[in-house]
Amino acid sequence: MDANRRNKLALATAGTAVVAVYAAWAAIHILIVNPLAAMPGHTVGEIHDTMTAAKQWSGPLRVYITLAIGPVLAIAALIITVRRSDLSVASIVSVYLALIVLGAPGYFWASFDIGMGMADTFQINGGDYSPWAAPLYALSFATLVALIAVGASDLLRRRRR
Repeated sequence: MDANRRNKLALATAGTAVVAVYAAWAAIHILIVNPLAAMPGHTVGEIHDTMTAAKQWSGPLRVYITLAIGPVLAIAALIITVRRSDLSVASIVSVYLALIVLGAPGYFWASFDIGMGMADTFQINGGDYSPWAAPLYALSFATLVALIAVGASDLLRRRRR
């Protein structure tokens, strides 16, 4: 395998890892960190049990399924990168940047059910109580800027040719 192909594979592997870590942190934040911040003095089990008893939450499966979309797409992109040698670095990077950008709406969607369930069960605001969602949003915003820069750079490079 030549150096160029190894570099592309390394980019795709790193991109897949970042997307997976993003999704894992989002799940931890939604299911554990934020509920504990919203309901100090309660355990996660007590919070989830109270919401389930009030019929305001059906469990974590919806969160897992929603947040799994990004890593599944990242793995698919990794497989495509392995199989196709004609992909440009810009296209590989763009795919992973786009997946991270889409992590913010994915996080919001995945947290909506439990947030509403907490709001209805405990008569609180359903939003984020923990500040640890901010790094997810910041990373998605930074990757949006990077995605625009990569796209503009690639467009300029193509026009010069």
